[in-house]
Amino acid sequence: METRQKHIPVMLKEVLENLAPQDGEVYVDATFGNGGYTEAILKIAACKVIALDRDPTVLPRVGELKAKYGDRFDFRAGCFGDFQTLVGQKINGAVFDIGVSSMQLDQAERGFSFSKDAPLDMRMSCAGRSAADIVNTMPEKELADLIYKYGEERKSRQIAAKIAEYRRTKPIETTKELAEIIYTVIHKTPNAIDPATRTFQALRIAVNNELEELENGLKGAVDCLAADGRLVVVTFHSLEDRIVKTYFKEQCGQTARASRYMPELPQTDDVSLKACSRAIAPSQEETEANPRARSAKLRLAVKK
Repeated sequence: METRQKHIPVMLKEVLENLAPQDGEVYVDATFGNGGYTEAILKIAACKVIALDRDPTVLPRVGELKAKYGDRFDFRAGCFGDFQTLVGQKINGAVFDIGVSSMQLDQAERGFSFSKDAPLDMRMSCAGRSAADIVNTMPEKELADLIYKYGEERKSRQIAAKIAEYRRTKPIETTKELAEIIYTVIHKTPNAIDPATRTFQALRIAVNNELEELENGLKGAVDCLAADGRLVVVTFHSLEDRIVKTYFKEQCGQTARASRYMPELPQTDDVSLKACSRAIAPSQEETEANPRARSAKLRLAVKK
Protein backbone atom coordinates (compact mmCIF):
# COMPACT_ATOMS: atom_id res chain seq x y z
CA MET A 1 0.00 0.00 0.00
CA GLU A 2 2.68 2.48 0.96
CA THR A 3 4.62 1.83 -2.24
CA ARG A 4 1.67 2.69 -4.45
CA GLN A 5 0.68 5.79 -2.48
CA LYS A 6 4.03 7.49 -2.92
CA HIS A 7 3.45 7.86 -6.67
CA ILE A 8 2.36 11.44 -7.28
CA PRO A 9 0.44 12.25 -10.49
CA VAL A 10 2.20 14.82 -12.64
CA MET A 11 0.73 18.35 -12.83
CA LEU A 12 -2.26 17.35 -10.67
CA LYS A 13 -3.08 20.94 -9.71
CA GLU A 14 -3.06 22.07 -13.35
CA VAL A 15 -5.06 19.02 -14.47
CA LEU A 16 -7.83 19.77 -11.96
CA GLU A 17 -7.86 23.47 -12.81
CA ASN A 18 -8.23 22.78 -16.54
CA LEU A 19 -10.60 19.82 -16.27
CA ALA A 20 -12.74 21.75 -13.75
CA PRO A 21 -14.82 18.79 -12.45
CA GLN A 22 -18.44 19.59 -11.52
CA ASP A 23 -21.03 17.76 -9.41
CA GLY A 24 -23.22 15.32 -11.31
CA GLU A 25 -20.97 15.12 -14.38
CA VAL A 26 -19.05 12.20 -15.93
CA TYR A 27 -15.29 12.18 -16.54
CA VAL A 28 -12.83 9.67 -18.00
CA ASP A 29 -9.33 9.01 -16.68
CA ALA A 30 -7.94 7.38 -19.81
CA THR A 31 -4.65 6.36 -18.15
CA PHE A 32 -5.62 5.12 -14.68
CA GLY A 33 -2.20 3.89 -13.46
CA ASN A 34 -2.22 4.30 -9.69
CA GLY A 35 -5.48 6.24 -9.79
CA GLY A 36 -4.04 9.61 -8.76
CA TYR A 37 -6.10 11.69 -11.18
CA THR A 38 -9.17 9.51 -10.66
CA GLU A 39 -9.22 9.88 -6.89
CA ALA A 40 -8.49 13.61 -7.02
CA ILE A 41 -11.43 14.14 -9.41
CA LEU A 42 -13.75 12.07 -7.21
CA LYS A 43 -12.67 14.08 -4.16
CA ILE A 44 -13.11 17.52 -5.72
CA ALA A 45 -16.65 16.98 -7.06
CA ALA A 46 -19.64 14.66 -6.54
CA CYS A 47 -19.17 13.24 -10.04
CA LYS A 48 -18.55 9.88 -11.71
CA VAL A 49 -15.20 8.73 -13.13
CA ILE A 50 -14.76 6.03 -15.76
CA ALA A 51 -11.14 4.82 -15.68
CA LEU A 52 -9.31 2.96 -18.45
CA ASP A 53 -6.06 0.99 -18.33
CA ARG A 54 -4.59 -1.98 -20.19
CA ASP A 55 -2.14 -2.90 -17.41
CA PRO A 56 -3.53 -5.79 -15.32
CA THR A 57 -1.28 -4.90 -12.36
CA VAL A 58 -3.51 -1.89 -11.55
CA LEU A 59 -6.41 -4.11 -10.44
CA PRO A 60 -5.61 -4.06 -6.68
CA ARG A 61 -5.79 -0.24 -6.76
CA VAL A 62 -9.02 -0.47 -8.76
CA GLY A 63 -10.47 -2.59 -5.95
CA GLU A 64 -9.48 -0.01 -3.33
CA LEU A 65 -11.18 2.85 -5.15
CA LYS A 66 -14.27 0.77 -5.95
CA ALA A 67 -14.66 -0.04 -2.26
CA LYS A 68 -14.25 3.63 -1.35
CA TYR A 69 -16.35 5.33 -4.06
CA GLY A 70 -18.82 2.65 -5.14
CA ASP A 71 -20.93 3.46 -8.20
CA ARG A 72 -19.15 6.80 -8.69
CA PHE A 73 -16.12 4.84 -9.95
CA ASP A 74 -16.21 2.50 -12.95
CA PHE A 75 -13.10 0.73 -14.27
CA ARG A 76 -12.93 -0.66 -17.81
CA ALA A 77 -9.93 -2.75 -18.84
CA GLY A 78 -8.45 -1.83 -22.20
CA CYS A 79 -6.27 0.59 -24.12
CA PHE A 80 -7.25 4.24 -24.46
CA GLY A 81 -6.86 3.86 -28.21
CA ASP A 82 -10.24 2.10 -27.98
CA PHE A 83 -11.68 5.05 -26.06
CA GLN A 84 -14.94 5.33 -27.97
CA THR A 85 -15.69 1.59 -27.72
CA LEU A 86 -14.77 1.37 -24.03
CA VAL A 87 -16.64 4.52 -22.96
CA GLY A 88 -19.58 4.52 -25.38
CA GLN A 89 -21.43 7.51 -23.89
CA LYS A 90 -21.34 11.28 -23.69
CA ILE A 91 -18.93 12.64 -21.09
CA ASN A 92 -18.08 16.05 -19.67
CA GLY A 93 -14.32 15.69 -19.65
CA ALA A 94 -11.33 13.39 -20.03
CA VAL A 95 -7.70 13.36 -18.98
CA PHE A 96 -4.73 11.50 -20.53
CA ASP A 97 -1.29 11.10 -18.90
CA ILE A 98 0.73 9.72 -21.81
CA GLY A 99 3.69 7.38 -21.54
CA VAL A 100 5.08 4.95 -19.01
CA SER A 101 3.99 5.42 -15.40
CA SER A 102 6.35 5.70 -12.46
CA MET A 103 4.73 2.50 -11.13
CA GLN A 104 5.86 0.63 -14.23
CA LEU A 105 9.34 2.15 -14.07
CA ASP A 106 9.68 1.12 -10.43
CA GLN A 107 8.74 -2.51 -11.17
CA ALA A 108 12.12 -3.77 -12.37
CA GLU A 109 10.69 -6.98 -13.79
CA ARG A 110 8.63 -4.99 -16.31
CA GLY A 111 11.84 -4.05 -18.16
CA PHE A 112 10.99 -0.38 -18.80
CA SER A 113 14.06 1.10 -17.12
CA PHE A 114 17.73 0.70 -17.99
CA SER A 115 18.60 1.73 -14.41
CA LYS A 116 17.44 -1.70 -13.18
CA ASP A 117 18.65 -4.98 -14.70
CA ALA A 118 15.62 -6.99 -15.74
CA PRO A 119 14.14 -8.96 -18.63
CA LEU A 120 13.81 -6.74 -21.70
CA ASP A 121 10.00 -6.59 -21.73
CA MET A 122 8.29 -3.13 -21.77
CA ARG A 123 4.75 -4.45 -22.42
CA MET A 124 2.16 -2.28 -20.68
CA SER A 125 -0.49 -4.97 -21.20
CA CYS A 126 1.88 -7.79 -20.10
CA ALA A 127 0.98 -9.55 -23.37
CA GLY A 128 2.10 -9.59 -27.01
CA ARG A 129 5.44 -8.75 -28.59
CA SER A 130 8.16 -7.67 -26.15
CA ALA A 131 11.14 -5.35 -26.58
CA ALA A 132 13.38 -8.44 -26.59
CA ASP A 133 11.41 -9.83 -29.54
CA ILE A 134 12.04 -6.61 -31.48
CA VAL A 135 15.78 -6.28 -30.82
CA ASN A 136 16.43 -9.96 -31.52
CA THR A 137 14.34 -10.46 -34.67
CA MET A 138 13.87 -7.14 -36.48
CA PRO A 139 16.14 -6.63 -39.52
CA GLU A 140 18.96 -4.18 -38.83
CA LYS A 141 17.74 -1.44 -41.20
CA GLU A 142 14.17 -1.57 -39.82
CA LEU A 143 15.54 -1.45 -36.28
CA ALA A 144 17.67 1.60 -37.11
CA ASP A 145 14.65 3.33 -38.65
CA LEU A 146 12.54 2.52 -35.58
CA ILE A 147 15.13 3.93 -33.16
CA TYR A 148 15.45 7.08 -35.26
CA LYS A 149 11.71 7.60 -35.76
CA TYR A 150 10.51 6.95 -32.22
CA GLY A 151 13.62 7.85 -30.26
CA GLU A 152 14.91 10.72 -32.44
CA GLU A 153 18.32 9.11 -31.94
CA ARG A 154 20.91 10.47 -34.40
CA LYS A 155 23.18 7.45 -33.94
CA SER A 156 20.42 4.95 -34.62
CA ARG A 157 22.29 3.19 -37.44
CA GLN A 158 25.40 2.62 -35.34
CA ILE A 159 23.29 1.33 -32.44
CA ALA A 160 21.32 -1.02 -34.70
CA ALA A 161 24.57 -2.31 -36.19
CA LYS A 162 25.97 -3.06 -32.73
CA ILE A 163 22.74 -4.81 -31.72
CA ALA A 164 22.82 -6.93 -34.90
CA GLU A 165 26.47 -7.83 -34.26
CA TYR A 166 25.81 -8.79 -30.62
CA ARG A 167 22.71 -10.91 -31.30
CA ARG A 168 24.60 -13.07 -33.78
CA THR A 169 26.40 -14.51 -30.75
CA LYS A 170 23.51 -14.66 -28.27
CA PRO A 171 20.03 -13.17 -27.81
CA ILE A 172 19.77 -9.85 -25.99
CA GLU A 173 17.69 -10.74 -22.94
CA THR A 174 18.03 -7.99 -20.33
CA THR A 175 17.84 -4.23 -20.02
CA LYS A 176 21.46 -4.13 -18.83
CA GLU A 177 22.68 -6.05 -21.88
CA LEU A 178 20.98 -3.62 -24.25
CA ALA A 179 22.15 -0.54 -22.34
CA GLU A 180 25.76 -1.78 -22.38
CA ILE A 181 25.57 -2.28 -26.17
CA ILE A 182 24.33 1.31 -26.57
CA TYR A 183 27.16 2.60 -24.35
CA THR A 184 29.71 1.18 -26.82
CA VAL A 185 28.31 3.64 -29.38
CA ILE A 186 27.54 6.62 -27.13
CA HIS A 187 29.68 6.90 -24.02
CA LYS A 188 28.22 8.07 -20.73
CA THR A 189 29.15 11.56 -19.60
CA PRO A 190 28.50 13.15 -16.19
CA ASN A 191 25.35 15.28 -15.83
CA ALA A 192 24.13 14.38 -19.33
CA ILE A 193 21.07 12.43 -20.43
CA ASP A 194 21.77 8.69 -20.31
CA PRO A 195 22.75 7.49 -23.82
CA ALA A 196 20.25 4.61 -23.58
CA THR A 197 17.26 6.92 -23.02
CA ARG A 198 16.26 7.50 -26.64
CA THR A 199 16.61 3.87 -27.74
CA PHE A 200 14.61 2.61 -24.77
CA GLN A 201 11.93 5.21 -25.51
CA ALA A 202 11.76 4.07 -29.13
CA LEU A 203 11.36 0.42 -28.19
CA ARG A 204 8.70 1.19 -25.59
CA ILE A 205 6.69 3.23 -28.09
CA ALA A 206 6.94 0.46 -30.68
CA VAL A 207 6.06 -2.37 -28.26
CA ASN A 208 2.94 -0.56 -27.06
CA ASN A 209 2.00 1.12 -30.35
CA GLU A 210 1.81 4.33 -28.32
CA LEU A 211 1.59 7.01 -30.99
CA GLU A 212 -1.18 5.35 -32.99
CA GLU A 213 -3.05 4.61 -29.76
CA LEU A 214 -2.71 8.29 -28.81
CA GLU A 215 -4.14 9.46 -32.14
CA ASN A 216 -7.06 7.04 -31.83
CA GLY A 217 -7.62 7.94 -28.19
CA LEU A 218 -7.78 11.67 -28.89
CA LYS A 219 -10.31 11.15 -31.68
CA GLY A 220 -12.42 8.86 -29.51
CA ALA A 221 -12.37 11.29 -26.59
CA VAL A 222 -13.38 14.27 -28.74
CA ASP A 223 -16.22 12.25 -30.26
CA CYS A 224 -17.51 11.33 -26.78
CA LEU A 225 -17.28 14.84 -25.31
CA ALA A 226 -20.54 16.71 -24.79
CA ALA A 227 -20.74 20.39 -25.75
CA ASP A 228 -18.28 22.42 -23.63
CA GLY A 229 -16.60 19.17 -22.53
CA ARG A 230 -12.93 19.51 -21.65
CA LEU A 231 -10.02 17.32 -22.78
CA VAL A 232 -6.74 17.57 -20.85
CA VAL A 233 -3.60 15.80 -22.11
CA VAL A 234 -0.24 15.59 -20.34
CA THR A 235 2.69 14.50 -22.54
CA PHE A 236 6.35 13.82 -21.79
CA HIS A 237 8.24 14.04 -25.08
CA SER A 238 8.09 15.92 -28.35
CA LEU A 239 6.57 13.12 -30.46
CA GLU A 240 3.53 12.89 -28.19
CA ASP A 241 3.15 16.63 -27.80
CA ARG A 242 3.38 17.18 -31.56
CA ILE A 243 0.49 14.76 -32.14
CA VAL A 244 -1.67 16.47 -29.50
CA LYS A 245 -0.81 20.00 -30.66
CA THR A 246 -1.47 19.19 -34.33
CA TYR A 247 -4.75 17.39 -33.67
CA PHE A 248 -6.07 20.13 -31.40
CA LYS A 249 -5.17 22.83 -33.91
CA GLU A 250 -6.81 20.95 -36.78
CA GLN A 251 -9.98 20.40 -34.79
CA CYS A 252 -10.02 24.08 -33.78
CA GLY A 253 -9.68 25.09 -37.45
CA GLN A 254 -6.23 26.58 -36.89
CA THR A 255 -4.53 25.40 -40.09
CA ALA A 256 -0.80 26.06 -40.02
CA ARG A 257 0.77 28.19 -42.77
CA ALA A 258 3.19 26.48 -45.14
CA SER A 259 5.43 29.57 -45.00
CA ARG A 260 5.53 32.75 -42.95
CA TYR A 261 5.47 34.65 -46.25
CA MET A 262 2.15 33.07 -47.25
CA PRO A 263 -1.14 34.54 -46.05
CA GLU A 264 -3.11 32.85 -43.29
CA LEU A 265 -5.43 30.19 -44.68
CA PRO A 266 -9.12 30.69 -43.89
CA GLN A 267 -10.44 28.77 -40.92
CA THR A 268 -12.74 25.86 -41.71
CA ASP A 269 -16.22 25.41 -40.22
CA ASP A 270 -15.73 21.63 -40.14
CA VAL A 271 -14.23 21.53 -36.64
CA SER A 272 -14.95 19.71 -33.39
CA LEU A 273 -13.28 22.01 -30.87
CA LYS A 274 -13.92 25.65 -30.06
CA ALA A 275 -10.75 26.30 -28.05
CA CYS A 276 -7.33 24.80 -27.46
CA SER A 277 -4.61 26.11 -25.15
CA ARG A 278 -0.90 26.61 -25.59
CA ALA A 279 1.29 24.11 -23.76
CA ILE A 280 1.40 24.62 -20.00
CA ALA A 281 4.60 23.65 -18.16
CA PRO A 282 4.85 22.32 -14.60
CA SER A 283 5.88 24.67 -11.83
CA GLN A 284 9.50 24.91 -10.72
CA GLU A 285 8.42 23.64 -7.31
CA GLU A 286 6.97 20.48 -8.87
CA THR A 287 9.97 19.76 -11.11
CA GLU A 288 12.29 20.07 -8.13
CA ALA A 289 10.14 17.68 -6.09
CA ASN A 290 9.37 15.24 -8.93
CA PRO A 291 12.04 14.89 -11.65
CA ARG A 292 9.59 12.97 -13.89
CA ALA A 293 7.61 16.20 -14.32
CA ARG A 294 10.48 18.12 -15.93
CA SER A 295 9.57 17.27 -19.52
CA ALA A 296 5.79 17.38 -19.00
CA LYS A 297 3.47 19.59 -21.06
CA LEU A 298 -0.25 20.00 -20.54
CA ARG A 299 -2.70 20.99 -23.28
CA LEU A 300 -6.42 21.68 -22.97
CA ALA A 301 -9.14 21.53 -25.64
CA VAL A 302 -12.82 22.41 -25.30
CA LYS A 303 -15.58 20.76 -27.34
CA LYS A 304 -17.60 22.98 -29.65
